[in-house]
Amino acid sequence: MSLDKILSISGKPGLYELKAQTRSGFVAESLADGKKLSVSIQNNVSILSEIAIYTFAEEVPLREIFKRIQEKENGEKAISHKESKNKLESYFSEILPDYDEDRVYVSDMKKVIQWYNILQAKGITDFEDPEASKSDEEE
Repeated sequence: MSLDKILSISGKPGLYELKAQTRSGFVAESLADGKKLSVSIQNNVSILSEIAIYTFAEEVPLREIFKRIQEKENGEKAISHKESKNKLESYFSEILPDYDEDRVYVSDMKKVIQWYNILQAKGITDFEDPEASKSDEEE
């Protein structure tokens, strides 16, 4: 399953898989407990493949951050998102040394680490960009 089908829904904890589209929104399934819920168009929804983290030079896609965490942890679970502010900042600077401290908050770091751990626990560990792999095949 690619990050194109994984959602974060504002006001709802955890991550969700996009299951079906409806006239008034869509149906999503929680990765935590498998429960399905109907989400209206009014909800603030983010697709993980569309999220990026600010650095001083550019915006780094979330999939790239996940790949870096995966490499650092040898495919295992990352630190807890409930660690201290200093520990989270130190960990994040190892993964993304040039992240923009003024625009990336500790709450953002917590989400990224929590999301990685959720995906890793569910066995969703293919963080390759499907567009990049298509262009590699064409060459």
